[in-house]
Amino acid sequence: MKLIQGEIGKTYLVTAVHVEERITRRMEALGVNEQTPVLVLNKKGSGSLIIKVRGTRLALGRKIAEGIDVAEMETGKAVRS
Repeated sequence: MKLIQGEIGKTYLVTAVHVEERITRRMEALGVNEQTPVLVLNKKGSGSLIIKVRGTRLALGRKIAEGIDVAEMETGKAVRS
């Protein structure tokens, strides 16, 4: 599933990042890599998300959030679908 589809208060495991290469490099620098857990803190009507990753809150626009594939986590483990 895409990060944009995530629910507030749930933690997801990043499985892949499919955005422009320069944005991918920036996301990696911010800690949004494969196998990294992210917590969805808030969703805005415009499609932007506020997430918490590695102790830092980040705001992501809709296009970036649509380019991040995630798997839902349950009690510390990713749920396979």
